[in-house]
Amino acid sequence: MIQTTQLLDDCLGGHRLTPEEGLHLLNVTGREILEVSAAADELRQRKVGDQVTYVRNQNIHITNICKNLCGFCAFGKRKGDPDAFFDDPERIRQKVQLALSRDITEICLLSGVHPDYTIDSYEDIIRTVHETAPGIDIHTASPDEVDYIARKSGVSTKDVLERLRDAGLGTLQGTAAEILVDDVRKVICPAKVDTATWVRIIKEAHGMGIMSTSTIMYGSSETPRDRIIHLDILRSIQDETAGFTELVPLSYLHQNTALYEKGLAPAGATGREDLLMIAVSRLFLDNVDHIQVPWGKFGIKLTQIALLAGGDDFGGTMFSDDVSVEAGGSEAGYLDPRVMDRISTDIGRRLVQRTTKYRRI
Repeated sequence: MIQTTQLLDDCLGGHRLTPEEGLHLLNVTGREILEVSAAADELRQRKVGDQVTYVRNQNIHITNICKNLCGFCAFGKRKGDPDAFFDDPERIRQKVQLALSRDITEICLLSGVHPDYTIDSYEDIIRTVHETAPGIDIHTASPDEVDYIARKSGVSTKDVLERLRDAGLGTLQGTAAEILVDDVRKVICPAKVDTATWVRIIKEAHGMGIMSTSTIMYGSSETPRDRIIHLDILRSIQDETAGFTELVPLSYLHQNTALYEKGLAPAGATGREDLLMIAVSRLFLDNVDHIQVPWGKFGIKLTQIALLAGGDDFGGTMFSDDVSVEAGGSEAGYLDPRVMDRISTDIGRRLVQRTTKYRRI
């Protein structure tokens, strides 16, 4: 029988958690939640010190028309829906110019995967942003998007990555991962790539020197065991490529989503599950330095507590997060660095601005 206290001592002494041990930690209750959180906070201190980082970034939504229409998403629309939109190049430039006026260092292109997109479409969008905002990191294109436009355009996924990089892509989004267990993916995102394809494209990107985030979306139809399988896949990729900049845990927001309305998912993760996802990710992913706290999904108060449970990064200012807002994230949108500083200072930490690749500004 696994003893939590001894396991945490072993982990802090250099032991690499096995998936079964990680699963045990994800399932703890009572005061053991605080023990796991404290161990994760200790490991965070050793890795990154007392700093809490953030990036000044702007989310730009170009279209909400999407081929996937995943059950956990309330953002995507079909072509012809009355509230569907698709920005032209001039509108994109206007959004980028607004972002530049906010002194950002990263532009995050978040959109639906338009069914008519080709490699040319993506190149044009990225080039438009790059020419309008040279020197700004363009963070976009999930492995699912790379696979789709490769098949649509009759080229390899490696060709897509090369062409997007040449157009101005800075870093790849490690999204569309959701849960990297195919039985779960068939329920929550059946139109997206399977696990093997996601892993292959991420490794291709890393092998080309294109870094990416890593993500997990939890709290829908998966089990704790599925979550640890997912983290184990990410850890194995990082062992091989060292190409992940951070882990971004994304707590499923159930309001307004078909998955919840059809009874295929609960009402999201509990606070216990949110806190343990941050803490266990810190302990399990011994090769990933940064664990982001998703303030737009947690809310400000739980975000502060998660910074005491292994989290060390706020992510970005964002200025807009239509995906979370549409799903019911009432606190998603914009987080002022002054608020970040207040909640960091309140727990004895210091706020530091960073770049997309975690260089200090």
